[in-house]
Amino acid sequence: MSFPAAQSEPPSPLDRRARAMAELTRGALDVLVVGGGIVGSGIARDAALRGLRTGLVEQHDFAFGTSSRSSRLLHGGLRYLAQGRIGLVREASLEKRVLHHIAPHLAEPLAFIFPAYRGDPHWALWQLKIGVKVYDLLCSGHNLGKSAWLSREEVLERAPGLRGEGLAGAVRYYDGFTNDARLTLDTLRSAAGSGAVVLSYCRFNGAERKGLWECEVQDAPTGHKGIVQARTVVNATGPWAGGLPHSRVKIRATKGVHLVVQRERLPVPDSIVMTQGERILFAIPWGQRTILGTTDTDYCGPVEGVRAEASDLSYVLEVANRFFPKARLRGPDVLSVWAGLRPLIAGPKGAPSEVSRSHEIRSPEPAWWDVAGGKLTTYRLMAEQTVDRVVKWLDKSARAEGRGQVNGPAGRCRTAEEPLLPPGKTAGLSGILPPEPSRGAVEHYVNNEWSLHLDDVMLRRTSWHYYSAEAPKLAERVADWMSGGLGWSPQTRAAELERYTRATGIPR
Repeated sequence: MSFPAAQSEPPSPLDRRARAMAELTRGALDVLVVGGGIVGSGIARDAALRGLRTGLVEQHDFAFGTSSRSSRLLHGGLRYLAQGRIGLVREASLEKRVLHHIAPHLAEPLAFIFPAYRGDPHWALWQLKIGVKVYDLLCSGHNLGKSAWLSREEVLERAPGLRGEGLAGAVRYYDGFTNDARLTLDTLRSAAGSGAVVLSYCRFNGAERKGLWECEVQDAPTGHKGIVQARTVVNATGPWAGGLPHSRVKIRATKGVHLVVQRERLPVPDSIVMTQGERILFAIPWGQRTILGTTDTDYCGPVEGVRAEASDLSYVLEVANRFFPKARLRGPDVLSVWAGLRPLIAGPKGAPSEVSRSHEIRSPEPAWWDVAGGKLTTYRLMAEQTVDRVVKWLDKSARAEGRGQVNGPAGRCRTAEEPLLPPGKTAGLSGILPPEPSRGAVEHYVNNEWSLHLDDVMLRRTSWHYYSAEAPKLAERVADWMSGGLGWSPQTRAAELERYTRATGIPR
């Protein structure tokens, strides 16, 4: 695969950061987005496409939190039908079609087989048959594939390792498969290409409203602070949302853990739905690997400290072995693991799986919005609804100050039609499957995608850590390739390898 050629003597990463900081602090922004996950990235893209002067800051790497630790699915949520959340299912079902249109390199159709077993009080075959037909209808008849019913024999023919005892049949339906971190990064590249100024490893320290919001931000590599003036501020920090000054949102964080095993240890042709009571887990085919997950448990620890525990691995492996008894998966079979937090809106005290995945957009103070909840699949819709509110506020303020109107013919939302990136910009980049490791790829991620640390590349730009059977050795090579572009000393290189190791351990 080829990568865009690097410029001769391009500005150093620190020079680029200094330029970005200078641009953020030069004059007033129309909107400052705090949070560089998928929702914040979507808001920045939408605002920039509408012609707003837009800035975005993220205290960690882009997609550091939830947006690189999901199940990588674009889905309406079949199980939400059983909970009566028809509106949520319809929203997500339509949005997955939009994403397939604007980012075909990151929205592959994926078939799911949902087996039904006799005596299961939660997932009867007749209910599943009705459910998938309703599911197709909620996509306005344009799902990524047509659902079907499978007999017991057809199920075992498609998935021969699946437990046959008590199997009544199955339904087969379609959702989408993506790369969550890559979707975030490509959304940011689109935002930056439309004029947004985005800066990772830049902490939002606080804000005070003096007509405009005066926001203190701090560049982590240098420690330099600056004041960003913004007419509006959007808090899109996911699990961190409740901790920002001026925020009024309350988050219920739940932990999701995913495991990766070699495909040969658990070969699945389609994604297989595995149930544990009312909970749903998946076995998802991913090239020469299979992804298993996810858990859904309340989490009360530090947001940066979320980790998979040995009990999480045991739970997922137990469910997988119950559905695929001949696999006999054990801890040593786990190639890699990731753990993330779902930033659900606090409210119901029931089980985490019963808490709504709908989103809320609230304005606790003038010109400040908290955006919380939602799903990866509905990020674009969340962004559109948020920027609609921002534009309305800016129009009202501009008229009151005699500055005319912000929202004109070019101010409408275009994110459902505009391709995320031009076709030529996606060649050679990490998509659903990781690209082959190369120096050229690493140079691209450093020079064009804001990579500062080894784990930025190994985890979020490429998924090499999760996919490679020899990730530690590969990390050594990547560290060598990054050292030249970033000017790392031997001591810095060693510290980066240590940082990477701390972030990626598998509990045993």
